[in-house]
Amino acid sequence: MKNLLKVLLMLFVFTNAFLSMGQQQPLDKNYLQLSPRVGYDFPTYNNNTPYIDYKGGLDLGISLDYYWTWFGIGADFDYIKNKPESTYPTIASTLPTTLSEAKITRMFYGIGPNAQIRSNSGKFKTEFNTRFGLASIKGGRTLLAGPTAANILNFHAGYNASSVFTFKGQVRFTYFLSENFGINAGAYYMRHFGVTELNEGGLSASYQPFTEDAGEFYIDQGNPKVRSEPCDCDISSVGLFAGVTIKFSKKEKSCPVCGENHTPYCCATCGCNVTVTAKDKFTGETLPNTDVVLTDLNGSIVQTATTNSYGVVVFTEVPEDNYVIRGKLYNVTLEEGSITKEDFKNCKKESAGIQKVIVYADENFILKGNVVECNSTNGIQGVDIILKDKLRAGQKNTLSDAEGDFIFHLKQASRYGLNGKKDGYFSNEVEVATNSYNRESTLFIDFEMCIDPCGVAIKLDNINFDLDKAIILPAAKPDLDYVVKLMQDNPSITVEMSSHTDSQGGDGYNLSLSQRRADATVNYIVGKGISRSRLVGRGAGESELKNTKCSNNVPCTDDEHRINRRTEFKVVCF
Repeated sequence: MKNLLKVLLMLFVFTNAFLSMGQQQPLDKNYLQLSPRVGYDFPTYNNNTPYIDYKGGLDLGISLDYYWTWFGIGADFDYIKNKPESTYPTIASTLPTTLSEAKITRMFYGIGPNAQIRSNSGKFKTEFNTRFGLASIKGGRTLLAGPTAANILNFHAGYNASSVFTFKGQVRFTYFLSENFGINAGAYYMRHFGVTELNEGGLSASYQPFTEDAGEFYIDQGNPKVRSEPCDCDISSVGLFAGVTIKFSKKEKSCPVCGENHTPYCCATCGCNVTVTAKDKFTGETLPNTDVVLTDLNGSIVQTATTNSYGVVVFTEVPEDNYVIRGKLYNVTLEEGSITKEDFKNCKKESAGIQKVIVYADENFILKGNVVECNSTNGIQGVDIILKDKLRAGQKNTLSDAEGDFIFHLKQASRYGLNGKKDGYFSNEVEVATNSYNRESTLFIDFEMCIDPCGVAIKLDNINFDLDKAIILPAAKPDLDYVVKLMQDNPSITVEMSSHTDSQGGDGYNLSLSQRRADATVNYIVGKGISRSRLVGRGAGESELKNTKCSNNVPCTDDEHRINRRTEFKVVCF
C-alpha cells in the first residue's frame, strides 16, 4: 500500500508539471534564488533484515539555484531523520523483552542542473532539479532482547557511513506573491548507493526464529539466524515538502540613458512599446485584420503588423522620435495617427507604453460575403462574384478565396445584385439593400449566397396541367419566370425542360402527353425573349419514375402518383 501511494504521488506531481509546460513565457535572465523548505520523508531501507520496518520522518532542506534563462545549476542540502521499528511479534505474556530503536539521520550535499518553465502570467513556475552528491547516514541500531542481553530476538547494527554516493531528482512548483518572493511545494526522489552497515560483535543483523500456533509464539532458542557480513545495500526515499522562494534579481541596465530595464518601458536609445488600436469612427468597434504601418517623417517604414482579433497591434522597442501611423482595411485607408517625442517622455515605468488609436472613417458598408454550393456549407474558391449597383449603374468583380469568402464596399441607401460564375456552376442574381442598415451601428454586413452545380435536375413545384392538357396554367408562370430570369442572368447556359407523368394510362400515351407539355414550357420561355437554341424540351413519360413502387398495374394513392407527375429543368453549362 505504501509503495502504491508513492507511485501515485509521483504520477500526480509529474502530470501537473507537464501540464504547465503548455503555458511557457519568456523568463528572467541571470538571477539567484534561495529556497528553504520543510517536508516529510518516506524511506525504503533495502538491508535484507526481516522484522524491521522504517518510519517516515522530518526533512529540512535548502536549495540555492542560479538560472541563466530556462536552464541553470543548483545545490541542495537535506537533513532527514527517520526511525526504525521492530516488527518482531511481541510475546511479553510469556517472555519479558526490552526494545531499543535508535533514530537514523541522513545529511545530503548535492549539485546538479536545473530547468524551469513559467506560466503566461509569470506567477507560476515549475522547476526540475537533478542533484548528484554525497551523504552521511548514521544511527538506526535496533535491538529486541529477552530476559538477558545474550537472548537476542531481533537485531540490526545500524549505520555509520559517510561519503555515500547519492542521486536526487526533484520537482518544485512556485507561486510568486511578488516579483522576488514566492511560496513553493514539491516532491523528490533520493537514492543512496551501496550503504555499508555496522558490524557489532561479529553481527550485522540477527533474529530468533519462531513458530506460531493458535495465536501463541514459540521461540526456537537453539537456532538463531545470523548475518555477520555487512550488506552494501541501497537506501531510497520519496518526500513531500513546502517552503518559500526568495529571488535575487540582478537589475538589468540595458539602457545607457535611463539605466533601467526598459521592457516594456522606454528611454531615448532603447525605445518604448507602442500599442495601436484600429476602430471604426461610427460604431466604435475594433477592427481585426487591419494592416498597420509605422513610418518616420520621411516616409521610411520602421515596423509593420496586422491587428489581432481584438483590433490591436503592438510595436516593441520603438526608439524615441516622431512617427506617423498609417492603416488600411480591405484597401480603404484609415485616418493617420502620430507619435511625438513628447509621448516618449510620458512613457513612465508605471505605464504600459504608448497607446494610440487610428480611425476607419469611410461611410460605406463592408459586405463580408461567403459563397457555398447550394444545400451545402462548403465554401467554393475561385467564384467570379459580380456586384451590380441597381441605382447607379455600376459593376464590380472579385474572386472568392479558399474558404469562399469575398469582400465588397457598399454605399448607403442603395440596392445591389450579386451573381456568382464559375465553370460547372450557375446562379440566380440575389439582391442586397443597404437602406435597411444604419451606418451608425453597423459596419459589416454578413452575407451568404449559393451557386448550383450544372447537370443536376431541379424540380419546379407548381408546374401542373389540366387532365389530358398541355396548356400553361397561371399558377405555373412564377416558376417558369424564375427559369427565364436564370437564363437572362447566365447567358452562356442551356436549359433542358423535362416533363414526367405517372404510370396511369398507356406508355405511348404518356410519352406523347409529356412531350407536348415539355414543348409548352419551352414555348412559354421563348415567348419571354429567350432563344429557342438555348432550350431543349424533353417528354420522359413514365420512364423515370421517382416513386418507383407505383409502376404499371400497381395500386397507389393519388398522392403517391403525384410524386411522379413533375416538371424539371436541368442546366447545361458551357
